[in-house]
Amino acid sequence: MVNSTETKSGTGLSAQDLGPKSLPCVLVVDDEEGIVDSLRKVFEREALRVVTAANGTEALDVLRRESVDVMLTDLMMPGISGIDLLRAARNVSPETETVLMTAYGTVENAVEAMKQGAYDFVTKPIKRADITRSVLKALEKSALLRENRSLRAQLEARREHQMIGQALTWRRTMEVVAQVAPSMATVLLLGESGTGKELIARAIHGGSARSAAPFVPVNCAALPESILEAELFGYEKGAFTGANQRQEGRFAQADGGTLFLDEIGEIPTHVQVKLLRVLQEGEIERLGGKRIKVDLRLVAATNQDLVLAVKEGRFREDLYYRLNVISIRLPPLRDRRDDIPLLAEHFLRVFSRRNNRTVGGFSPAALETLCRHDWPGNVRQLENTIERAVVLATGSVITPEDLPSEVREGTGAMGDGKILSFAVGTPLDEIERRVIEATLAHCGHDKRLTAQLLGIATRTIYRRLEEQR
Repeated sequence: MVNSTETKSGTGLSAQDLGPKSLPCVLVVDDEEGIVDSLRKVFEREALRVVTAANGTEALDVLRRESVDVMLTDLMMPGISGIDLLRAARNVSPETETVLMTAYGTVENAVEAMKQGAYDFVTKPIKRADITRSVLKALEKSALLRENRSLRAQLEARREHQMIGQALTWRRTMEVVAQVAPSMATVLLLGESGTGKELIARAIHGGSARSAAPFVPVNCAALPESILEAELFGYEKGAFTGANQRQEGRFAQADGGTLFLDEIGEIPTHVQVKLLRVLQEGEIERLGGKRIKVDLRLVAATNQDLVLAVKEGRFREDLYYRLNVISIRLPPLRDRRDDIPLLAEHFLRVFSRRNNRTVGGFSPAALETLCRHDWPGNVRQLENTIERAVVLATGSVITPEDLPSEVREGTGAMGDGKILSFAVGTPLDEIERRVIEATLAHCGHDKRLTAQLLGIATRTIYRRLEEQR
């Protein structure tokens, strides 16, 4: 049993010092039920979440289904020993720190445990202060390791999505972004599909005073009209059939930060009215609920001509002027051809690393082919092309033969597609499906550009693709 006469004073640590908002989890493994119950009480007093196991097999099952920060296990158990459990746990849950308990506290056991990766080693009879100190320090190390891994992942993501470009048009765009970012102004991003509007929106958020708060992106075209309003504004329990509990919308999720509404031209009129209220009054109304205040910055984007949409009655004029406080037009890739080699090399490094491939670069002919192409799908199409080339390349460098035929043959410019023919009597649904598929292939599977060329809503593309699954 744990000696409860010792106090926790002197540990210098508490669960609150560890930082995470959710309770850290400790797994206690011992074949003596009394020790397990006693340790559970000790750690629950420290505001920790405790799970238990009676043997090594049960402990491994827990590690497979639970996120465990620290495992506290007996060294001598029937079946799987504490040392064997430690070895197995390193494979099942490498992020879990392990503290071993034993009545056989020899130097040899301690050294072996440390060699196998144990954080600490305590001897029975266990004193509360000792075991608490050991587990809390192990939790502190676990939290630091998780934070380091998270920061490395964020850094890697930033490297993969960094701003790349030296062309004059791109530099001028970035100068405007740098000026706009620290302000509170609503921003409207304009430009063709694939020019990097979400990347610019993230840069605006990152350069603002709201950078530590959430950045919430929403593709308005990808959400069916029937649920778009609920997704954006949220709903109360019972607001409609199937609303079994209150749900926060994207506006509430972005409170204090930035909400990025991509494809803003796709939202229906009744949602435009509610969006206008948010911009005018700074408040939202959940479906079936009361109005609540929100504090956020709105960045919107579109590849449509909103002025034309206003003239045609598809977009509210008052909302357009509310959104168009500061507009930034992103240049298409064909207007910044000097950046194509830089972008291609960047994507080459990213996808070589991601796919565990060793590709050293591009042949001169391949780079010339890339620079000559018009890229109707812009940077997104170039990115997809380089990923495909990295995966399919058979040599140490990418050659023209590794590139898609439409890039090699220069058929990527708008209007250079093939003519489709259909037999008389072909159902309209079949014709529509084949035209969408052909245009998608022509546009490098860029849904927004496909919709733009076909003169239909992007939501229609998503719906047709969903129907084919």
